[in-house]
Order: sequence, then structure tokens, then C-alpha cells
Amino acid sequence: MGSFLWNIATEFATEHRGLFVTIFVLPISLLFDVAFSLREWLVFRFYSAPLLHAERVKDIQTQIKAYHTEFDGSTTKKKLCTARGGWQSISPSLRTYKSKAKGIHINLFDILGLEQKNTVVHVEPMVNMGQLSHYLVAYGLTIPVLPEMDDLTVGGLFMGVGIETSSHKYGLFNDSVVEAEVVLADGNVVFCSKTQNRELFDALPWSYGTLGFLVSAKIKVIASKPFVRLEYLPFHSQKAGVEKFTELSGMENPPDFVESLQFSRNTMVVMAGTMVDEAEARSGSVNAISRWYKPWFYKYVAGFLETGDVTQVDYIPLRDYFHRHTKSIFWELEQIIPWGNNPVFRFLLGWAVPPKVSFLKLTQTEAIRKLYETQHVIQDMLVPITKMDEALDKFHDSYELFPLWLCPYRAYSYKDSQTLHRCFLKEPLQIQPGKQFEMYVDLGAYGIPKAVLEKKEFDIVKISREVEHYIGSIHGFQMLYADSYMTKAEFRAMFNHSHYDEMKSKYDPDGCLPQVYEKVCKSASWDTVGVKDKKA
Repeated sequence: MGSFLWNIATEFATEHRGLFVTIFVLPISLLFDVAFSLREWLVFRFYSAPLLHAERVKDIQTQIKAYHTEFDGSTTKKKLCTARGGWQSISPSLRTYKSKAKGIHINLFDILGLEQKNTVVHVEPMVNMGQLSHYLVAYGLTIPVLPEMDDLTVGGLFMGVGIETSSHKYGLFNDSVVEAEVVLADGNVVFCSKTQNRELFDALPWSYGTLGFLVSAKIKVIASKPFVRLEYLPFHSQKAGVEKFTELSGMENPPDFVESLQFSRNTMVVMAGTMVDEAEARSGSVNAISRWYKPWFYKYVAGFLETGDVTQVDYIPLRDYFHRHTKSIFWELEQIIPWGNNPVFRFLLGWAVPPKVSFLKLTQTEAIRKLYETQHVIQDMLVPITKMDEALDKFHDSYELFPLWLCPYRAYSYKDSQTLHRCFLKEPLQIQPGKQFEMYVDLGAYGIPKAVLEKKEFDIVKISREVEHYIGSIHGFQMLYADSYMTKAEFRAMFNHSHYDEMKSKYDPDGCLPQVYEKVCKSASWDTVGVKDKKA
């Protein structure tokens, strides 16, 4: 009987995914968010999160030391990773390596406070962008690069990668981190920054937790303003849109925010935003785009293509702007709840969206999971902005899916008179005189390719590998939260491993933590720590 009911439930969850998500996943997600917000309020105000931090770090050290004690020198043991479930991450795949590793519980979810006269915010790694924006905006502050999805965490963005529409001014998320506290594979705690343990600090971005467990970070904060004056510039030519996007990104005094949404081969809307103290004094000038009854942001932006080439202006509250793509998970929610942007649905249930990505993954049936793995694309590729037009053509020829998210950023050179370039990303090739960076652009492709929609042959592995090869050939990089099909040799060719390898040998000589490749690439094997690798 139990098996029969399970089969019925599974079939319903597969065949009526949108209804299932609406009835079950939305309320569970909402309850989780309410409970987490209540926990945050109680802990910070009555249970003293800052004072508990040291105690929580000691617990992590205890777990790691117990891991080493359990190993008697005669058997192999699992490698270390966080105990957070593979379904809980924001990445699209389940990260099945978790089942093959020894999990370390990281109970670090809190903002520890503002420091150094409100120039730095001290946070634990599981603090997410929704928490952080709520906290900082109340003080008239923000961090330089605040990625738009609420559930993205500080740990994932610093040890992995984070980008946003202010990255053309400030670089990637990790470029704003000024200090990190890390528990190493041997259980010791290390503090590192540009002035303390600099070599480890330089190796942490893109290391994906393979050099140690991040237990806190200090991030630079800057002054914010209540509104963003956002200009929408529609284009009906890819070339013209790319030229304007490039111009805005590279200006001597650029707008605070630059992004573009490309809706077809030859249509895109370029957006330039500047923080301002108040909205223009005219009726209806403030657009609180995150209100539950408002249209999804990308749908709203697409409407500007109907105005010809006329520039339009909105004033958007700062937090609404930061999280403008959260409500619709960019445009992924349309494929899950096709009626989600309907005015009636928005009015009745818009306050409950979005469902949490982690719960969407947890409730996927095997059939849905297979569809995502074979017919659904989630890719972010970082390419020199000089190759943007060509790369967009490659994306069109390979995936032909829209919209695309386009976001510029400064790819910094980390080389100075004392050190070689240490970043996991290779040294930029076209640094202009007097500057320490080259302008890049992130091409984000999320959705179902046209070939799949038309029920034509689509080999996601073959096509993705072709795109990866192309990106590598133009000195570009793949964001590693997405599905990567590279071989180990290809992966090492795309990224600069020289400094990472040195730090891996120094801080994890016994290989208790995995390599980056093992954690992010589908073709990687996951090995145990062997006797020959580990001296008891």
C-alpha cells in the first residue's frame, strides 16, 4: 500500500510539477523563511551571536580532531566537506559527492556586527544576501557587490564566486572581503588578510572549501542611498546593444550598476543604475518592483522593447533593486509555475514566491532530475568584454535560449612587485596602461534550449563541452557552481593552479580535503584518503 501511494505521489509531482510546487513547496518555503527570520532575531538579540561564535568554531575544531583520531593508520577514510546537504546549496545539481565524504557540521548563520567605525561587516559563512541587505540598508550601508538572489551565502560567494551589476566598479564578491577566519584540515584556526597570512588569503577565492572551512569573513561596506535611478535603454540590434553596454561599463565615472537582458538574437535592454537620495517628484515615479503583486522584473523589462529606442526611467527602492530577480528566480520559475506571472496569481499568492531552490531540488523526482540534467541549461561564462559580441553568437548557436543575463566586471590583476599573479583566474591579457584590470562580462544562460522545446536532438554534454572549449580559447572562465564537463587536464588549463597547488601542499598536505576539480566537475572521481597519503 505504501509503495502504491508513493508511486501516485511521485507521478503527481512529476506530471503536475507546477501544482505540486504551488500546493506544497511554496508554503514550506514560506514557513522556513519565517522560522529562520525569527531565529535570527532571537539569537542576535537574546542569545548573543557574537559571543557564541568562538564556541561554535571550537565545535568545528573538535569535529575535525575527532576525524583524525578515528583514523588508526591502517584503513582509508573519507575526505572532509561540510555536512550541509547537497540539496541545500543554490547550485543546480545535487552535489552527490556529499554522500562519499565525512561531513563537518557548520552551525554559523549569523551577522556578528559592524566594525571599524562601520567600514566593515563581520559575518559567519551561512549568512545570506537577504539577511545582509536587510541589516545594512537600515544603517544606510551596503557591501560593494551584493548578488541578487536572497539565499546566496557569504561562504559560497567568497570561497566560490559572486558577481553583480556593480562588479564593473568593484570586481567579484571576493574582492571586497578584507579578512577571513578559516579552520584548516588539521583543526587549527588561521586568520588571513592582505597583511596577515596573505598567501592563504589570496588562494581562498574559487577554492570551494578545499583549503579549509571558512568560519567568518569581514567585508568592506560602503555608503548606500535609498533609491536606484534606473535607465532602460532598449536596442533592436545586438551590435548596438553590446556597444552601449561596453561604453557604460568602461566609463571613467560609470553608473553604480550596469546590466543587460537579451531577449532574442537582436533585442536587448541595457540598464544603467545610479543610487540617489530621493525619487524625482512626479506621480508614480517609485517602482517597488519586489512587491508581491508586481510583474516579474524580466517581464517588466521586456516591455520596454515595445517603446522603440526610447529611454525610460524608474526609481526603485534599493533593496527592491538588489533582489529584483529573486521573486522569479531570474526566469526559471516560469518553467516550474507557468502561471506564476499571471496578475491573479500574483495578487493571491505572489507574497509566497519564490519557492526555495533547495526545496525545489529536494522534491525533484528522478524523472524531473533527469530532465534537468539532459535538457536544461544553467551556465555562467566569464569572457573578455572585447569578445562579447562573438561569445553571444556562440551562445546562440549552441543553446539558443533567452533571456540571457549580461553583467560586466573588472577582472583584476593580483600581481605586484612582491608576488606573482595568485588568483585562480588567469592573469588578464589586455590590461590598459595605468589600470590593474581588464573588463570582462558574465554571460548567464538559464533555461531550456530551443532545440529541446522543438523536440529536436540536443546533446547537452557535447554542446556544453564545445562551449567550454570555446570559452577557454578566448581566455574566459566558467563559473563553477554550474555543470562542468571538463576533463582534469582541461580544467587545469582553464584556471591558474600554480598558487593554489602550493597552498594545497602547505595547508592540506595529507589530502584530507578534496581538490576543486573533484567538487565541481562531473567527470571527476571522488577518492578516499589512503594510508600512503596519510601518516597517522
